[in-house]
Amino acid sequence: MELLKTIRGDITKITDVQAIVNAANNSLLGGGGVDGAIHRVAGPELLEECRTLHGCETGKAKITKAYKLPCEYVIHTVGPIWNGGNQNEKELLASCYLSSMQLALEHKIRKIAFPSISTGVYSFPVGLAAKIAVNTVAGFLKEHPDDFDLVEWVLFDEHTELVYAIEVNAHNKGI
Repeated sequence: MELLKTIRGDITKITDVQAIVNAANNSLLGGGGVDGAIHRVAGPELLEECRTLHGCETGKAKITKAYKLPCEYVIHTVGPIWNGGNQNEKELLASCYLSSMQLALEHKIRKIAFPSISTGVYSFPVGLAAKIAVNTVAGFLKEHPDDFDLVEWVLFDEHTELVYAIEVNAHNKGI
């Protein structure tokens, strides 16, 4: 089995991981897209717990229980809004993945699923986001070779899945 993979689907229905990552906003109190879907499926207890976290800075991550989702944890990370690439967007996106992986490591989470962070309403270019995501996670896995069994990207549409699959396949083949 490959350590890194991509699938097309709904991240709220993923059953092969211990944690899913939520592309959240700074309030952590729900929103649109992936964030809204995760909050709807998890139920009101997730919102209740998120209120106790007092938000999250862009590029950072916080963890909660998953409640009614088919996993144990939700790692909430706040991706950057794309403003042309001159406001540390690339570094902030990489930090989302590093912070999420670090929380997973601290909580002994061996299987984790990510969405495509910041590429929806935050307008981060998908190709660049995929490259940053895969390179950042692969680098983290290299530093922690025995701590993870699966990192997958669960992608909602065919185009995004294809773009991420190209990056993951290149990494898996050592290109």
